[in-house]
Amino acid sequence: MPIWSLALPILGWLLLLTTRPDAAFGAGAFILFAALIGAVFAAVHHAEVIAHRVGEPFGTLVLAAAVTVIESALIISIMLSDGGGSPTLARDTLFATVMIVLNGIVGLCVILGGVRHGSQGFQAPGAAAFLTVLATSATLTLILPVFTTSLAGPVFRADQLIFVSAASLVLYGVFLFVQTVRHRDYFLPENTPENEDVHAERPSNRLTGVSAVLLLVALGAVVLLAKTLSYPIESAVRSLGVGQPAALVGAVVASLVLLPEGAAAIAAARRDRLQTSLNLALGSGLASISLTIPAVAAVAVWLGEPLILGLGAKETVMLALTFVVSALTLGGGRTTVLHGAVHLVIFAVFAYLLIVP
Repeated sequence: MPIWSLALPILGWLLLLTTRPDAAFGAGAFILFAALIGAVFAAVHHAEVIAHRVGEPFGTLVLAAAVTVIESALIISIMLSDGGGSPTLARDTLFATVMIVLNGIVGLCVILGGVRHGSQGFQAPGAAAFLTVLATSATLTLILPVFTTSLAGPVFRADQLIFVSAASLVLYGVFLFVQTVRHRDYFLPENTPENEDVHAERPSNRLTGVSAVLLLVALGAVVLLAKTLSYPIESAVRSLGVGQPAALVGAVVASLVLLPEGAAAIAAARRDRLQTSLNLALGSGLASISLTIPAVAAVAVWLGEPLILGLGAKETVMLALTFVVSALTLGGGRTTVLHGAVHLVIFAVFAYLLIVP
């Protein structure tokens, strides 16, 4: 076990216990933010150890659950921050998550894997299952609120929010059944490449148990560090005075959460394991939509916090373009550098419009 994976969660807790509240601003904020990133990486590392022990595709579910806890903690912390938070943060974060996953991470995986290995293959039925549920859940939560009429504005009424959250959970539950039981073979590599990682020894029960404990420790540090840093992060982004501050905050949260899994997905693609890359990337995106919204919705309904989910016209166009292009890319079972280039161009447009709306 790498020493950093043990030291970083403990360091996070030490900083939490010894840092004064006012130290979360100025230079102290950078130290706490670095500790937050370290705790996120440690949490994902220990989730990966557990994932390696239980095997694919169950392992990616462990990673998805860890990412969901981290993302929900960040969103809820900023929503309830002393600065008042933003009622659009959940929407902005989830929209950014979809754009980063389907265009940024998938684009990089496809283009880097294509440059190194040429055309790469994967299981098209599995990718189609991911994309079908992801597109449906994203439409129900991010587009449908614009067209409901019970309340003025792009918002759901409380009972509508509960119903859509339940629908997302049901869809995700059926997807998990398909992924792990009924059609498990759709999510496994057709031809496993011969490399050092494929035949790596599975972690022992003892190491897996230690990682399970450290995963909980790391997630606890993430949650509390996120609460401490919620207002400083929001203030720092808004102080830049460019583009759409609320959307930029959402993109920062999404990027922080997806950084470890994104790095793992890109590394897998470079080793000609595009199926694993897609499982990681699409699994994290699907978990974000299907699990984070119910968690955030529950807090919003319970505390009476406003929650705006409906996207604007520009974001709706970008989302629709992303799903159309993703369906074309993932529908054939093979990718080339051209597919990756298209996704990265869409991602570049998304990032540019955050600054110049």
